[in-house]
Amino acid sequence: MPRYELTIPGPPTGKARPRVTRTGHAYTPKETKAYETLVQSLFISTHGKPILEGEIHATIKAYYGLVKADYVKNGNFSKQGYRKLTGAVRPTKSPDVDNLAKAILDSLNKIAYNDDAQVVYLEVSKHYAVEPRVDIALFTLSEKPEIEISLLTLEEEQPSWS
Repeated sequence: MPRYELTIPGPPTGKARPRVTRTGHAYTPKETKAYETLVQSLFISTHGKPILEGEIHATIKAYYGLVKADYVKNGNFSKQGYRKLTGAVRPTKSPDVDNLAKAILDSLNKIAYNDDAQVVYLEVSKHYAVEPRVDIALFTLSEKPEIEISLLTLEEEQPSWS
């Protein structure tokens, strides 16, 4: 099962909404385009253009940097900084996980896979770290998980929905 991993240095960036000119022309904002170009160039320089086939599982972990208040004078972490690094406190700031995933998945179209519609399982999470970054893992699902389906039969007691 091929697996491709990538680390994008710098703060996590989400896909911004398209802008529209006065004449009605829609375009992608410069910041979004620059981030997508960064993701593309890093992926190609690391893995080339593998074009994964079939169903894909994507994992995206966004790491936000600590702020000055998360450190004490001697360079150690404050109580809040420690809580952030251990996962007791998670980022609830922008970008939203859906916009972050959109920026990453759209940028890898025609590079890591033909279409991001191939991604059938997506995990996105936000964390704190000393250095901000985004870690990505992509792999194909070679074996489909078995799903147990339990159906009520006439002999079984029917649930009461009232």
